[in-house]
Order: sequence, then structure tokens, then C-alpha cells
Amino acid sequence: MSKPRIAIIIGSTRETRFADKPAEWLLQNSQGRDDMDFELLDLRDFDLPLFNEVASNLWVPSQDPRAIAWQKKLAEFDGYVFVVAEYNRSLTGSLKNALDQAYKEWGHKPMAALGYGGVGAARAIEHLRLIGIELQMVPLRNAVHLGGGEFFKVSPIGQNLPMAEVDAVLRPSLNAMLDELAWWTAATVTARGGVARQTPAA
Repeated sequence: MSKPRIAIIIGSTRETRFADKPAEWLLQNSQGRDDMDFELLDLRDFDLPLFNEVASNLWVPSQDPRAIAWQKKLAEFDGYVFVVAEYNRSLTGSLKNALDQAYKEWGHKPMAALGYGGVGAARAIEHLRLIGIELQMVPLRNAVHLGGGEFFKVSPIGQNLPMAEVDAVLRPSLNAMLDELAWWTAATVTARGGVARQTPAA
């Protein structure tokens, strides 16, 4: 039986973003699990336009081929973990736009988050959860917050040390988040019909 598939979505497209470092740490530390498969998705690779459709694809099929390609990719997964930067107390415009470019593909699937910044992107993740509710997702209680002194240890604007320096601090929240994600993924896969998404053929 195939394992549920989870997308780790990098939510910043800025050239000097910090997101790659925690995203790689998250991917490496998630791949050891035997109950879910993980794949990294980078919004840079999808070149999404600003949302300019007639309506959400809940109501009208999208026309832009870039939006359609994004929707098809999202449909391959049973759940999502967002790597979240906090800009001015909210999530990035690129992530909000990516969320708006789909609707049907998000629904009835769990969403988790790893946030980074001075307060661990706590406010941005709260906004993300509210958006997830409207998209009929299942926002998780547990999240990973890379903030305060730990953020400045590994950030280029601080000491720029490897993520191993903060692993012990982040691991309990990571394990709690992934355990909760596994439970909700299994529950929502069952509720949607009991078949996890298949890995596409090469």
C-alpha cells in the first residue's frame, strides 16, 4: 500500500531568502519516517502570475497554463508543510498568491508549517491557518517556530551556523508536528476515499 505524499512548499521567492536552509533541514528530518513520503516544492519553479482568473477554480476552470500546472502538481499530494517567512506580520505575497491559484486541490487535506524569523513567524502562521480554513484544509495545532536566538544562530544576518546547531531545540516541535500530520493525513485520506496519492511515473 502506498504511503501518503506530503509536499514541503517553500513560500518565499526572494533572491536572498533564508528559506532554503530550514527547508532542507525539514526535508532531511522528515524523510526518515516510514508513514509518509515527502517532496520539496519551490515556488520559484512554477513562475506563477499574480492571480488574474475569472474566479477561483472552485467555480471556474483556470485558464493560465502556469496556474493549471500548479494545480496538477498540488493534486498529487495528501498534505502540505509550508516553510513560512514573516513579512510585516504576515506571510509572503508569493505564498498568498500560490494559495489563491488553487482551491479544489487543497481541500480536505492537512497543512502544517515551519516558520522562521524574530518570533518564528508565529503571526504569519496564524494568518496561514485562517487562509487554510477558508480553503477547507485542516490546519494543525503544532508547528515548528525557528525564532529568537536560534534564528540568529543559523541566519546569515546572525552567526550563519549550520542547522545542526539548533536541531535539539527544534526537534521536539518537529516530532509533534509530524506525528499530528501523520494522524490527520491518515484520517483525511480515509475520509476522501481511502486511497493515498500515487507517485507519478517517471
